[in-house]
Order: sequence, then structure tokens, then C-alpha cells
Amino acid sequence: MRLGYAVAMRADFTERVLRGLYSAALYVLAPITVYHLIWRGFRQHAYFERWSERYASYPPAKGTAPLWLHAVSVGEVNAASPLVNRLLSEHPDLRLVVTTITPTGSERVRALWGDAVVHVYLPYDLPGAVSRFLDHFRPALALIVETELWPNLLFACRDRGIPTHILNARLSARSLRGYRVLAPLIRRALHSVRLVAAQSSEDGKRFVRLGAQPSTVVVTGNLKFDMAPVDFDGFAAEFLNARGCDGPVWIAASTHEDEEVAVLEAHRALLKQHPDALMLWAPRHPERFRATVLRARTAGLRVATRSEQHWPSAHSQVFVIDTLGELTRFYACAQVAFVGGSLQSIGGHNLLEPAATGTAILTGPHLHNFVDIAKRLREADAMRVVETASQLASNLQDLFADQASRTRMSANARCLLDQGRGALERTITLIEPALQQA
Repeated sequence: MRLGYAVAMRADFTERVLRGLYSAALYVLAPITVYHLIWRGFRQHAYFERWSERYASYPPAKGTAPLWLHAVSVGEVNAASPLVNRLLSEHPDLRLVVTTITPTGSERVRALWGDAVVHVYLPYDLPGAVSRFLDHFRPALALIVETELWPNLLFACRDRGIPTHILNARLSARSLRGYRVLAPLIRRALHSVRLVAAQSSEDGKRFVRLGAQPSTVVVTGNLKFDMAPVDFDGFAAEFLNARGCDGPVWIAASTHEDEEVAVLEAHRALLKQHPDALMLWAPRHPERFRATVLRARTAGLRVATRSEQHWPSAHSQVFVIDTLGELTRFYACAQVAFVGGSLQSIGGHNLLEPAATGTAILTGPHLHNFVDIAKRLREADAMRVVETASQLASNLQDLFADQASRTRMSANARCLLDQGRGALERTITLIEPALQQA
């Protein structure tokens, strides 16, 4: 399969002025990117590595790739996985470059596809770096997952005649407000996008308000509903055998720093009624792995970790999952899941992963990144929302005492998953003409 460049477009005077001001501001702020990498590196060592890619300097061996897909981090990579798997299956001769921004996203790309794709970090939105990236890989089609609107990147694709599609497009009301400061520039950049495949009608309307042309916006649904079914029974059986007891198990998944105290308080309350209860704990960011272990031990709890003990024992009260890429498998080991990023105003994280494993779902109230999915789960009685540590504890106790409720929530969630499938086929249909363009 061969992909070709479309006809390039030109910028008008107003656009050149806006781009010039934006780019000048970025160059003035460029030294801050180094301090950012250093600061993040002290918390997560991987940020000290591969700096050259952040500024679009790549080894010659990386080569060109006709198709480029960008997914910011782990969540976006997981969302894109059904699409990438289909593309690799149906177009085995396709050379695909996948970019991320975070090391955790990078690790997820490598875990899913290894050498089947080329992976690098997306450079900062500096004009020179963007030009070097596009000149190096020479993509003929750009696929951007969810919400990653970098003006220089979008304009550079347009100027080179590279069709840009935003897939699984998501734009919360909060994000829409956040783009206001760059609204005139973003509006012009979005005019160059050939397709916005929106997760929901509300997402589509927000993209139009931000500047996307209405004729380019199509509601396709959420690719996360199309995750391939995976059999986790063997992993869960190994977990239970290693643990050696059948006490209640719940998982605090993708938690952020400000949620950690609430999670521990809830678990300590649960232990009063269920002394053999176990909390699986998966912090959202790797730099919090050690801190959560220390915090749990300081609270007087018996802690084991995935990296050291591999499995919890019958005496473990907290098991920290300090590895990457295993969260979904551990969802299958728990009867109840609390999905973090929701007790503090982060916006929530993927609620469909625990749904797919048959785990009853609890979450906090801050779900602005997943409004549509959260609404559908609540209406289907497949999820409960808690607002405090005490509510989290009481709901855990209620669900562990009521297996029928857990079973009903699980069945409702899986039914919703089945009903939501189809985004992958709709997305493939929309992008196939561009894939086949010579």
C-alpha cells in the first residue's frame, strides 16, 4: 500500500501573524522544557532519556513511515489499540509510526506492538522541531487520537498536504474553555482537519464551537468499547492460588496523590469488618509507586509489591502494582474497583476496563473527561459514584456484603459494552479511502 501527499494549502496574512506570535512565545519559553524534563526525571527516571526525540532529532535508521498515529499517553494508546491492531492485520506491508508524549505511553506502545511499529516521542510544537519530524518520517496521513491540538503541528501537516484526522475525538467543556486563549489560532488550525470522528454528539458540537468545520465532524462512538475480549481467568486463578485465601479484594486504580489518603482511610475502615480484605493499589504515575508503598506502611498496613513479592500472600493487606501494562489483568482479580482521578478534579480515567473484566465499579464525582460513558454507566446501574472516603468505605462494605448487587452491576456493564461496540468499524470506513489513496 502506498499513500501520497495531497495538494498543499497556503496561509493568509492573519494566520502568519498569529502563528508568528505563538511560535515566538514558544521559543521564548523553550528553556522551560528542559527544566520540565529534569523535574519530571527526578520523579520518573525515563524522562531523562531520549531528549533528542523531544526536539525531533532521530537516528537515520528510523526511516520514513506512510502512516503516523499520535496517542498522548497510556489511555490514548489503549483507545487506539483496536484500530492499530486492525491496520496491522489488514495492511501487513504498512509502515506505521506511533508517537506519544509520556514514558508510560511509550512503554505501552512497546508492550502492545513491539517492533511492528516505529515509536518515538512527538516533539514540542516548535516550528523547527515539527518540520524536522515531518521531513524525517514523511507521513502521508496523520491520525491524532482524542484531543491533542498543537497549532504548528496541524498547520505544518496542512502546508505539506498531509490529511489530518482526529479519531475518537473527545473535548470536555473544561478543555473547550481552556483553549479560549488560543481560540483564533486553534480555529484556523482546525479548519485544516479533514475529519473529526467524535466519541459523542456533545464532543462533536464542542469541536465545532472550537472551530472544526461542521461538514468534517462525524459521531462514530468510542473506540474503547471495541476492546478485544481477553480471557483473564488463568491470571486470576494464579493470583488466588498464590494468595492462599478468599478474603474480599478490591482495587484502587489510577489513583493520584491527593486521593491516596482517602483510599487508605477507606481500606482501614473495610479492614475493621473484613480483617482478611486486600487492596490492590495501582497509582496512576510510576513516580508514585514508592510513595504509596511508604504511605501504606506508615499507616501500619502489611504491604507487598508486584516487583518484589510478585504476588500478595494471605497476610498482605495492601498489594502495590508497581509495574506497567498489568492493570486490566488485576481488575480481573478484584470484586470491586475504584477508578481514580475522580475524587480530585482530574476528570476520571478509563471506566470500561473494569467493566470488561466483570468488576463492580466505584468512582468519584469528577468525571468531566468521560461524561458520556459515566452517564451511560450510571443510567444502566453499572456504576456508583462516591464523594468522600467514608462513602467509598461504606459502598465497599455494602458491595462485599451483597454479591447479587455486584453481579447485577457487572452484567449491566457488560451489556452496555456490547451495545456500545461499532466505533471501530465506523472509523475504519471513514479513513479507508485516505489509506488507499495513491
